[in-house]
Amino acid sequence: MSNSINRRSFLSTSLGAAATTGLGAAAASQLTAAEDKQQASATPKKQKPIQNDTILHARKVALDILKPTPKQLERGLQLHADSLVFDSYGFAPRAAVDGDRLAAAIKENASPAELKDMREDMSMTRCVTNPAEQREFKEAFDASGVTCIFQNAGEEGQDPLRLIKRLARFTYTTDMLADFVSKAVTPADIQQAKKEGRHCLYLTGNGVPLTQQWVTTTDEMKYMQIFYQLGIRMMHMTYNRRNMLGDGCAEPANAGLSDFGRTVVAEMNRLGIIPDVAHSGWQTSLETAQVSDRPVVASHTTCASLHHHIRSKPDNVIKAIADTGGLIGICCIPRYLGGNGDISALLDHVDYVVKKFGIDHIAIGTDVSYSSRNGALESKKVPRAPRSRTAWRSLWPADPFVETPNMRISVSWTNWPIFTVGLVQRGYSDSDIQKIIGGNILRVCEQSFS
Repeated sequence: MSNSINRRSFLSTSLGAAATTGLGAAAASQLTAAEDKQQASATPKKQKPIQNDTILHARKVALDILKPTPKQLERGLQLHADSLVFDSYGFAPRAAVDGDRLAAAIKENASPAELKDMREDMSMTRCVTNPAEQREFKEAFDASGVTCIFQNAGEEGQDPLRLIKRLARFTYTTDMLADFVSKAVTPADIQQAKKEGRHCLYLTGNGVPLTQQWVTTTDEMKYMQIFYQLGIRMMHMTYNRRNMLGDGCAEPANAGLSDFGRTVVAEMNRLGIIPDVAHSGWQTSLETAQVSDRPVVASHTTCASLHHHIRSKPDNVIKAIADTGGLIGICCIPRYLGGNGDISALLDHVDYVVKKFGIDHIAIGTDVSYSSRNGALESKKVPRAPRSRTAWRSLWPADPFVETPNMRISVSWTNWPIFTVGLVQRGYSDSDIQKIIGGNILRVCEQSFS
């Protein structure tokens, strides 16, 4: 797959959306001319323009909000196509479940745990085994123009057997679809994927694997190296709740990093694992940055000064993270963004970090995914399960923010090229935009890699 194929996919998609938003034939013709010029010098293989109505609708919603000029649209889409784009925390496109298999398992009295595992495995691996899901997967990935995702490859918690399941699933997917999306294990692998016009996943886990035997600190941490050897390059210090490292963002006490947490950060630094405080409490986030010898990140968060939320970070925490050489990844969750809760709010948070802390300390970590259009039909085949208790990880105070469909749609994962158009509108130079959409998180990976 050549770079020109990726470029044609999302450029043609955006052209269709541009025409329907009234941005006009001028924008469409300019972009078509630019694309034709590139194709003249590219390989003769061409990819059919994307016809996915979900992707097209998301483009239309975002462009209706931004209303870029034809020149801004052309420059943004071209720059996106030419750049290494790296989502600082996100999810590869998700497949629909196999409704018949799930329904049969329920009929056979499968446990809730079995069903949860089946659902997750299907969403992460059916892009390999099912042709229709593979088409959805590839179409969405190409439309995004994303080179690499820092992929959530470890379920929330500290149990190694819990964490390894997602790691196995994404290793399987990248093994089986390596010509399209590979598993990157070094920053150089990410750069090579861009050169070859492929996509890749760089893997992160939503917890530090611990033996949980509490014999010695060294014994507790022995799985960290094993998971590093398996390809994990970033780990959450905490999720929403308190653990033995520190407080999660939803804990009202907001206690800081534990003594053991400090030992874990030192081991991360030694191994080359990036400490991620996206879900950590503010004091735990601050102290993680203060004790780390290598860059720390909050890979998918927002700025508390613009919208106070437990998942946001205040200025003193952002500064401490920036002082490590790390960065803040702005996420695409409307209730965390606040304000309009849409693509313009996303750009407001980017602007805030750049103006207050510098261009080198910002990224976009979407924390969202494209979901297969086949999902609704497959889900209808599955009997409705009784309402379960709130999951342990989901400690969450009341949140009065009201999200609307258009908020969520405007920051859809496949709208990555439109994020770049929005940055053009905000007046950033090409080099600064390239830092925001991938260069900064790549630098952090290079500085962290052992």
